[in-house]
Amino acid sequence: MAKMHSRKKGSSRSRPPVGAKAPAWSDVSKEELEKTIMKLHESGAAPSRIGLTLRDQYGVPSTKQVLGKGITGFLKENKVQPDIPEDLTNLMRKALHVRKHINANKKDVHNKRALQLTENKVRRLVKYYHDSGRLAPDWTYSPETAEILIS
Repeated sequence: MAKMHSRKKGSSRSRPPVGAKAPAWSDVSKEELEKTIMKLHESGAAPSRIGLTLRDQYGVPSTKQVLGKGITGFLKENKVQPDIPEDLTNLMRKALHVRKHINANKKDVHNKRALQLTENKVRRLVKYYHDSGRLAPDWTYSPETAEILIS
């Protein structure tokens, strides 16, 4: 798979297939895992952070093997999914930090280009989420709204 904004090749990141059920050494029950996910979500953790916490502290190799769905799917099923997807939020946060840096360092042309590339990724992702129905059709990205949403 090629990189988005460069002429480099990237890597395919091949991974072994995931088993259909949880390994024998994992003794986490479905109900216990659901309670833990909801507790971590209520504490303000993002889905990726929940997955890392489950892996590192609770010894859960994969929520998909135990629950039959991923963390985001579980949150969506319980109607506590965030309004803006996590990847879009992270890109908007990155663009906001680069914009603040550019305001402080006017002659930094390399980061001006990085801001253009990041905001282009945001617009492309917004278009995808509009088409998939994840975002409202009238939601648009602008640096001002991103600052309000992120702060």
